[in-house]
Amino acid sequence: MKYKIIQEVEKCIGCGACQATCPENWVLQKGKAKPKKQVITEKELKCNKEAAKVCPVQCIKITKV
Repeated sequence: MKYKIIQEVEKCIGCGACQATCPENWVLQKGKAKPKKQVITEKELKCNKEAAKVCPVQCIKITKV
């Protein structure tokens, strides 16, 4: 199964919590967090769900594709 990461970039405050939680897929660029991959696999889901959970502004959502 595949999942899609939806991020409301304008809400991102660039705190880096997602990157600290899931460095395999999250980077900070120009003061904002950005996923390296927007479509992820079941194997990558847990790490990215944790990144979404720790986001203080809740701007990361993950949906099934």
